[in-house]
Amino acid sequence: MKIKICGFTQAQNARDASLLGIDAIGLVFYQKSPRYVEVERALEIVQALPPFINRVGLFVNADSYFIDEVLCEVPLDTLQFHGDESPLECAQYAMPYIKALRVNEQTNIPQLAQAYQQASGLLLDAYHPTNYGGTGERFDWSLAQVDIELPIILAGGLNPETAAQAVNQVNPYALDVSSGVESAKGVKDLEKIQQFIQQANL
Repeated sequence: MKIKICGFTQAQNARDASLLGIDAIGLVFYQKSPRYVEVERALEIVQALPPFINRVGLFVNADSYFIDEVLCEVPLDTLQFHGDESPLECAQYAMPYIKALRVNEQTNIPQLAQAYQQASGLLLDAYHPTNYGGTGERFDWSLAQVDIELPIILAGGLNPETAAQAVNQVNPYALDVSSGVESAKGVKDLEKIQQFIQQANL
């Protein structure tokens, strides 16, 4: 099971976590998030990573000039869009991207998968009327059991206690966790990460 851990704010913490065997790290370029990192800090984090870790930049309804500025400074591998970005807006950077969906009973995942068919994957997170991810809330995972061509990345309410159930119930391509493996906002707990990896791969 592929695992992405999102919301790193410290270079050494990101390096230590990456050496445990995760596949990707997420950097949050959304100023309203408690895990927001400025460009200089993001560059420090990326430079501290070992090889073969996918570097994901998370944006929420960001101005294209701001995203271009980040891309000029920080060598990212994948973009992750958590806002109301259109398929055209997501694709304009000619980079692999993930589109996050806030899921509830009204979310038509197959229709959105068709609209964002150029995406590398769809990230399914809990719906919140004002917050764009990072809430730690879980949605009804039965809603994620859909037949679509895009890889599904499951997020929301994940932690070492729920990882195995998430994999068994949804069988996603990957799990994306943030608050569920933290000791404080933006600080990841290495023991929790180890437990999460073990449970996700039972």
